[in-house]
Amino acid sequence: MAETRENPMAAALIERCEIAPSPDTVAELTLPLLHFDITWLYFHPVKRLLFYGFPCSKHQFLETIVPKLKESLLRTLNHFLPLAGNIVHPIKSGRPFSRFVVGDSVTLTIAECNKDFKHLTGNHPRVSDELYACVPQLPPAKHSSDAVILRVLALQVTLFPGHGVCLGFTNHHSIGDASTIVRFIKAWASVNRFGGDAKLIDEKSLPFYDRTAVADPDGLDSSYWDLLKRSSSVEPRRLSFPLNKVRATFVIRKDDIEKLKAFLLRRRPEMHITAFTVTCALVWVCLVKAEAGAVPDDEPEYFGFAADCRGRLNPPLPATYFGNCLAFVKAESTHGLLRGKEGFLVAAESLGLAIQKTVYNEKGILDGAEDWPVEFRKLIGKRLFGVAGSPRFDLYDADYGWGRPKKFESPSIDAETSMSLCKSRNFEGGLEFGLSRTKKKLDSFAAVFTETLRNL
Repeated sequence: MAETRENPMAAALIERCEIAPSPDTVAELTLPLLHFDITWLYFHPVKRLLFYGFPCSKHQFLETIVPKLKESLLRTLNHFLPLAGNIVHPIKSGRPFSRFVVGDSVTLTIAECNKDFKHLTGNHPRVSDELYACVPQLPPAKHSSDAVILRVLALQVTLFPGHGVCLGFTNHHSIGDASTIVRFIKAWASVNRFGGDAKLIDEKSLPFYDRTAVADPDGLDSSYWDLLKRSSSVEPRRLSFPLNKVRATFVIRKDDIEKLKAFLLRRRPEMHITAFTVTCALVWVCLVKAEAGAVPDDEPEYFGFAADCRGRLNPPLPATYFGNCLAFVKAESTHGLLRGKEGFLVAAESLGLAIQKTVYNEKGILDGAEDWPVEFRKLIGKRLFGVAGSPRFDLYDADYGWGRPKKFESPSIDAETSMSLCKSRNFEGGLEFGLSRTKKKLDSFAAVFTETLRNL
């Protein structure tokens, strides 16, 4: 495990408290971890930040905003009980499971930060460490003679006096994918904004917990656990500071996306083309070209991402299904092909074929799923790039009563070779993506990316 050094960018702690669902909710809720969840058991925690430009004083923050957030969080957790619970990881026998019992809670940190709010929420390059003033850490695991108990969610509310507020979310990936966590974030926003959960109930947006609705005719739950239970450490590696990385946000406007689509359709009219594929292809190629000469032409390049399975299973699951429900999609090419004149076309074709092979597989999206853990392990140490997030999940409409977020950030990409991706806040039909790299690599990428868009 990597050495953990205290984050020098930490905010000033005001309060740390535990928010528990109402004791008159169900006494216990236990959910087995299915193969969809087991896949992510040893993955690093997922971190999200939402910055709100909401100028307020410390007095207003502590006397009005924080009490209201605590009350709305309690009400929201009444419907999202597993997020207040734990993952129980047996040491000797049995598969891991999620369990909530009365008394379980979520850690909520209240903090104050005097850093430059405008600087932190910009698109320009910033030292990646700076964001961690707002990132909560999951409490350490508890060990007993027969199991390891893992907390699954930590929250932080950080005041920037006179400028704004940041909400920080850190979750264990095995408790739920982006669909699940984003639904929780928006549910909390709705309860806080409207003063109750009536809107959640009316819109039928409460989580669906029935794990028996997930068919497993091929025994993936058992086979995945047999493959993964040999992992040596249950607890995720923690980051060590300084990260020595710089992050920036880049925007692709709707016009750019349409031009990229039109270029591909002229060359390959039968190709699977979406805003997601053209954006990922463009970023992938620009990253490769930014490293020109540093990597052999025959070196394999991989692009991996997850696709939501809920509506594509047989039988399909409701969109509100709580947990993970993701398929592994892998595109591949070589460094030389991606760096070449037709690199963008090659990347888009690779991504399109990968999506066609998995997401639109005639035998079903889980065809070949028994091999996914092995395939992913083979990519460790290889040139693998990926994407965290999706244009489908728009956190810019998560309004807690303070208006739309000023900026979304994904600190998770500091721990992996991925980009974050979401809808653009300021440009209708556009997308924005974030990268965290060494300054030299980020500068090289930015130059190639800007030139490529200019020459569209």
